Amino acid sequence: MNKRKVMIGGVAIAVAVGAAVAFAVARKGQSPQPDTTKPEDKVLDFTAKEVVSPKAQALAGSVQFSGPLVAPNTAIVRAKAAGTLLNLAVAEGSRVSAGQRLGTLDLADLSARLNERQAQVESARAQMVQADRTHASNQRLAEQQFISPNALESSKAALDTARANLAAAQAQTETVRINLREAGLVAPISGIVAKRHVVPGEKVSTEQQVVTIVDLTRLEMAGSVGTHEVGMLSPGMPVTVQVEGVPQPVSGTLARIAPAADPGTRSIGVAIAIANPKEALRAGQYASAQVVLQEDTPRMTLPYSAIAAASGQEYVWLISEGKLIRRSVTTGRRDEARGLVEVKDGLKPQAQVLAMRFDNLREGASARIVGAAPAAAASAASPTSSIASVATASAN
Repeated sequence: MNKRKVMIGGVAIAVAVGAAVAFAVARKGQSPQPDTTKPEDKVLDFTAKEVVSPKAQALAGSVQFSGPLVAPNTAIVRAKAAGTLLNLAVAEGSRVSAGQRLGTLDLADLSARLNERQAQVESARAQMVQADRTHASNQRLAEQQFISPNALESSKAALDTARANLAAAQAQTETVRINLREAGLVAPISGIVAKRHVVPGEKVSTEQQVVTIVDLTRLEMAGSVGTHEVGMLSPGMPVTVQVEGVPQPVSGTLARIAPAADPGTRSIGVAIAIANPKEALRAGQYASAQVVLQEDTPRMTLPYSAIAAASGQEYVWLISEGKLIRRSVTTGRRDEARGLVEVKDGLKPQAQVLAMRFDNLREGASARIVGAAPAAAASAASPTSSIASVATASAN
């Protein structure tokens, strides 16, 4: 009896094991059921905070540009005559005053030329005196009809020529005398010696550079703006300038605007005048400038974060009749402080625009605005901005 029970129990176990194996084999042959929901059937949910409408408001825009500081009042002292530089009394970095003698040239050649010119003056004067005497004598003879009128005219022409030669010789002598006087290497302006181009003992030629002097009390920033920005600027506008290495910005004034654009860059040069009485700034330092454009005219604006760009074209995403629409826009003035940008074309005031940039958006996809995004919903469009919320997708 016990043996029969054992046999029956064994058979039951075998049947159970066989059924389990068969079920496992059957399950192994089955594949997971795919999600048959199509992307176009999903609805993107955006919270009310993620959608904005253009707002009409005054926009204090700005024009920004950068460039180096330059010293417009820079003088190059040149040799007025050829000679040997005997001494140069100023070093690079030293301060000089207008009219100060900077050095001495050996002007032996110029002195010799002056002596030569003076001798020519004396010779011309003697010739004129002789011509004057001859003409006076001929006048007396002509009155007594001892000479012909033609002879009198000839002596008059000779006297006029002698007088002209004397005047020319005197002018040439004065020119050499001025060159000799100005050849003493004198500072034309007050400032700092930026560079010595020659050293004592070196021979210099006429008009060769000797010393460069820079006046740092008045600097300029040389920059450029786009052709679309120049119409918003005018000389005399105040400018805020941030110079590299200087913690506090300095004030400047828009001094000049170039009359034409550079053909290569299509940009227009501008110059900012900067007072530098303490000479704390130096020529060559790089700086950035900002011109604030004040205006009371209302403009249609959006947050910076709503504007995206591709291939040089700016655009926004908006929700219209339950669909996502990609709309090209034209922007204008920008307010950096408030993070706003003017939309000049492409939107209506009642448009519902996504307030931030999202990835994986598809034009024509279904979309709606909800009070709050479902916490458990999967994200079908993730924002690229760190402040953005996640746009969620839920099946219809």
